[in-house]
Amino acid sequence: MNYLTVEKKKEIFREYGKSDTNTGSSESQIALFSYRINHLTEHLKTHRKDYATQRSLLKMVGQRRRLLDYLKEKDIDRYREVVKALNLRK
Repeated sequence: MNYLTVEKKKEIFREYGKSDTNTGSSESQIALFSYRINHLTEHLKTHRKDYATQRSLLKMVGQRRRLLDYLKEKDIDRYREVVKALNLRK
């Protein structure tokens, strides 16, 4: 995983989790999944028959969806902020 360095992870957690050590918050996990999903989507545009990556991408999308559903149930305002900040459709 060259594209996801420790510095990049900390940057994502700092921006969405309010600190670079807050790795467990739903917002930071959703942001990390979104970053990884975007990267894999770009990869699949050039490597169309990479089915292992395609499966991983679908699993990640599902995990992000479950986290978003959880956040929506728990705190609708935080959910709306995350969706707006990450430009997610819904």
